[in-house]
Parts: sequence; structure tokens; C-alpha cells
Amino acid sequence: MPHVLVLNASYEPLGVVSMRRALILVLNHKAVSLEDSGVTMHSATSAVTAPSVVRLTRFVRVPFCGPVPLTRRALFARDHGRCVYCGAAATSVDHVIPRSRGGQHRWDNVVAACRRCNHVKADRHLTELGWRMKRPPAPPSGLAWRIIGTGIKDPRWRPYLEPYGGTDQFRDFEHHDHTGEAGASVPLGRSRPVHRGEPEPLTA
Repeated sequence: MPHVLVLNASYEPLGVVSMRRALILVLNHKAVSLEDSGVTMHSATSAVTAPSVVRLTRFVRVPFCGPVPLTRRALFARDHGRCVYCGAAATSVDHVIPRSRGGQHRWDNVVAACRRCNHVKADRHLTELGWRMKRPPAPPSGLAWRIIGTGIKDPRWRPYLEPYGGTDQFRDFEHHDHTGEAGASVPLGRSRPVHRGEPEPLTA
């Protein structure tokens, strides 16, 4: 079942909940629907259009969450699901400075990579291979990463998330059609891109 974006009364993104949970919030007047999902939920006596985005009617104070957790989904979202070395579809996680050579498992040392580049790189430094990245890896920031980091996407969420960080990641939303059969909300996955060849060499 599709998920629903939950916003604070101040419109800040809080998280995602199931469609059933969101509908209960709306029916109990604890939230208002801002976007319809196109999915109709039926009971014995009525039919209700389920929301895609809801806003709480009362402000909820959220404790400081700290840095974005480093997870595979969040990492692939930061790197747009592409290998940072060659641009092909990412299938694995790579440590820029290998852990065997002192590299740490941190946002500024972990990137998404395709299987081929990960295998060729192995435990070597980029300078040893003559490879380079377009930009150095860095921790993501912004309240929108509460949602982006989950890997759950719906293009209808974009205008509510974009003001809160991760703007570059929202181009990925454009590759997902949220219209399915019978009005159901089902994001479509992207097709696998063709490997673009060897990573860019370092230049003097």
C-alpha cells in the first residue's frame, strides 16, 4: 500500500505513514489532506479518497534528530542511484579510502558504485587508478532527508519537501509516474542505464 507524507502544522516534513494511518488522522480531525492519492478506500457504508500528503492540525515539537543516518537507501538517494565513478546504475557501496587502508564508514568517505568499478577499484586509492569524482562526498542536510533517506518517493511530495533541502535529489521524482491502474498510486522504477565506460581520469 502506498505511503503518505506527514507535515507538521508548520508544513515541515515529519515522516511517512501508511495510507490507512493517514486516513485515520484525517477522519479524527488530527490532520487535513493537502493532496489526494487517487486511491479510494471503501468501508461497508462509504468510500473515501485517501490522501497522499497530510498536515497535522496541531504543531508537534520534534527533538533534534542529529545527522542523517548513513544507510544504503540514504546513500543511494544522495548519489541519485548512480555510480560516482562512471555514472552507471549503482549496485554497491564503496569506501573512497578503503577501510583496509584506514578509511572510515562515514558520509564523507562512502559512495554508491557499480559492481564493475567496485571490483576494479578494490582496496586502492583513486590516485593509484587515475580516477576522480565530480564532487567529493558529503553528509546530506535538511529536514527533507527524513523522507529522502527512506527511499520512498512520490512526485506529489516534491513541492512540500523541496524547500527543506536535497533539491538535487528531487529530479529523481520526475522519473516516477504515480498513476497506476484503477487510480492506484504506484511509483514506477527507472530502467537500468547503460554503463558509460571507464571513470574519468585525473587531469594535471
